[in-house]
Amino acid sequence: QVQLVESGGGLVKPGGSLSLSCAISGGALSHYAVGWFRQAPGMGREGIASISMSGGTTYYRDSVKGRFTVSQENANNTAYLQMNSLKPEDTAIFYCAADSEYYGFRVDGYDYWGQGTQVTVSS
Repeated sequence: QVQLVESGGGLVKPGGSLSLSCAISGGALSHYAVGWFRQAPGMGREGIASISMSGGTTYYRDSVKGRFTVSQENANNTAYLQMNSLKPEDTAIFYCAADSEYYGFRVDGYDYWGQGTQVTVSS
């Protein structure tokens, strides 16, 4: 059974940076595409970044483009989301998700999900 565990969330001031990790077990990362989602209080879950199985294709939501970078290290079975220039409106629970084929922003496109990690951007 594939399991995903996010880490790296926390409290950061506006303009600061955080790096989230998504460790995958029960399967090889090289066999999965990874999506990153966030859910702010009272809002739905939205896709913000994704990376294809090969790592050759990435997508970003416009609101994070140029600030967030998705990457992966197959040797460590870990995907990453580097977040720079964070804003208060980035405050949310961040989730990673994996699927053997899909790498877009549809929540129902992914078979496997992590438990989420809280990111709070506040002065």
